[in-house]
Amino acid sequence: MKHNFGAGPCILPQEVFKQAAQAVLDFNDGLSILEISHRTTEFEAVVAEADKLVKELLNVPSGYSVLFLQGGASLQFAMVPMNLLGDGQTASYLDTGVWASKALKEAKFIGNVNVVASSKDANYTFIPKDFEIPADSAYFHYTSNNTIYGTELFEVPETKVPVVCDMSSDIMSRVIDVSKFDLIYAGAQKNVGPAGLTIAIVKNEILGKIDRKIPSMLNYQSHIDNGSMYNTPPVFSIYVALLNLRWLKSKGGVAEIEKENKQKAEALYREIDRNPLFKGTCAVEDRSRMNVCFVMENPELEKPFLKYAETQGIVGIKGHRSVGGFRASMYNALPITSVHALIDAMQSFEEQQAKAN
Repeated sequence: MKHNFGAGPCILPQEVFKQAAQAVLDFNDGLSILEISHRTTEFEAVVAEADKLVKELLNVPSGYSVLFLQGGASLQFAMVPMNLLGDGQTASYLDTGVWASKALKEAKFIGNVNVVASSKDANYTFIPKDFEIPADSAYFHYTSNNTIYGTELFEVPETKVPVVCDMSSDIMSRVIDVSKFDLIYAGAQKNVGPAGLTIAIVKNEILGKIDRKIPSMLNYQSHIDNGSMYNTPPVFSIYVALLNLRWLKSKGGVAEIEKENKQKAEALYREIDRNPLFKGTCAVEDRSRMNVCFVMENPELEKPFLKYAETQGIVGIKGHRSVGGFRASMYNALPITSVHALIDAMQSFEEQQAKAN
């Protein structure tokens, strides 16, 4: 058995894989999901149900639109300021990691950017606190979970300006109050479905307030007006996301999966803190539940442990190339038994080292 701790594309439930595989062969009366028209009533029903489940699972208030887009979060880095940042205005950004940094870099091509705080000098090992968001900001943008560095921001910063959040790696993993946000976007490939789909949750009233002419494909209103079908949507990715959203609902929804995610993270962090061979890499109060980052106290043991873990069926724990060490990504579909398998490997490796010394 393989225990997949890979950072993405995400692990999905086995039942979702099986259902998706069957739909590739036969989705509707002998036709594959890969060959049906997105204009069929059958696929329109898929989009409608996916839209309904996103709103239900996240308790999205009225006045918001759910969009199924392409281009990943990386396209949203430019699409957000193009739609929300007017000429002469300034957007405020919190810099907490690589993806937050890339988002603000793209925004600078569109308009003025104010970085309210950054933890770059500390290699992004903590979430900055006590920063001020100027009241005249066009919007405030932050990344809720930082996959590379293993930090997560659980509380929405207090501000009266519109709030935009990149939730690519922790959407659907915990309960959120959508009413505190004006725009949420998320690449689906962590907790929702396969790569190729991006979900955006947009408060309708924030649009149409700038004079800039926006290309149709980059205009949120174009996609709202056309029900996420302005152009051919990522049909298969949306369908698999629907299957996964059904699975999440059957589990009891976001509140129940949050309980499981807390248990998984607490168990692994407890072992990291206990085991003398390992140590965490970021501030304890900012530890991510989705991406647990840690290193060896003795760097020379890193490769031996990685090799040993692989013999135990544990894959995907090698840290991002920019930081090294280890990263155990524990998205919704990862069972707690896999976390216990990793903990067992850490303990048995500890025992081996004790005997060797």
